[in-house]
Amino acid sequence: MNTRRAWLLGGTLIVAGLLLVAAGVCIGSAGFENLFRSLLDTQGDPAERDMAWRIVWEIRLPRTLGAWSAGALLGLAGAVAQGLFRNPLADPYLLGSASGASLGVAAALAAVGGGAGMVGGSMMNSASLSIFSGSLWVRLGLTGAAFAGAVLAVLLTVSLARGAGHTLRLLLAGVIVGVVLGAMTSLVLLFSPDSLQAMQAFMLGSTGFVGWASCILMFAVWLLCGVSAWALSRALDGLSLGESTAVSLGLPLAPLRGTLVAVLALSTGTAVAQTGLIAFVGLAAPHLVRAVLKAPYRQQMWLASMMGATLLAAADLLARWLIAPQELPVGVLTAALGGGYLLWLMHRRTRGANAGGTL
Repeated sequence: MNTRRAWLLGGTLIVAGLLLVAAGVCIGSAGFENLFRSLLDTQGDPAERDMAWRIVWEIRLPRTLGAWSAGALLGLAGAVAQGLFRNPLADPYLLGSASGASLGVAAALAAVGGGAGMVGGSMMNSASLSIFSGSLWVRLGLTGAAFAGAVLAVLLTVSLARGAGHTLRLLLAGVIVGVVLGAMTSLVLLFSPDSLQAMQAFMLGSTGFVGWASCILMFAVWLLCGVSAWALSRALDGLSLGESTAVSLGLPLAPLRGTLVAVLALSTGTAVAQTGLIAFVGLAAPHLVRAVLKAPYRQQMWLASMMGATLLAAADLLARWLIAPQELPVGVLTAALGGGYLLWLMHRRTRGANAGGTL
């Protein structure tokens, strides 16, 4: 029964993802009717038709697929984090990867003299809500700095925890590293005030300038991390029963945890490096899957990943549409919607617990 429901949920998420990709290609600041009239008008101006094709192929399609890929990475990372720490409130940024990525970007911006010239126009009043809107080399440099910062933060967390063999120590080390690196980021920005505006765009999160190279990279990392997490799903099932039970099943916990931490760091670091900090997708996606069905991690990994992809693709579409032709930062939208969902979930469970206590 659960297998049938898992297939049904997976198929539904795939169909929803395809519909969102189609909608993402159709909707933009140019409007649906004007753009597609130019595409289909064979008697019209060739230059206008060529520009319409470029908008679809070079901007809308990679952006939509990039949002899907980043959401898939965050959903997968969220499922791994919650299984690894045996905590439904664990999210992909728990090991300090978000703080490390922020420090990497802040240091890179400070090193090149702040955000001047990297972001055109009034960043908070236009669609250019990303630090990745500059030249190719600037984008590559900032992306590399974010990824390196995220991975180094996770390595520091594992080092402070003396390996990945103890879950509670790893969790505490992640919290400490996140606080310390966050303070260092604030210090860097204090001495480089010109970087504040560009850094704010990274903190808000945006898929607005994801290109084909970013899409291919995120999709390849998603496949690699997804297959690795799927192969280690038995370890997560064992951990869900308790560490003593997992040891009695003959699972080598230390190397398995180390591999899972590597999967978590790689998937989170890749998504953050391309889109900035996008909140709640990695936390909410596994929750939504578990609300529909109870499944082993072998199925839960892929379902949470598909759910994350669907959530971020829908949020990106909504961010573009709400105040078009301008747009909202997608990270702000996911934080508002995700926070509202979790508050509703807490309220429902509190009411259920109170009702149960009165019976």
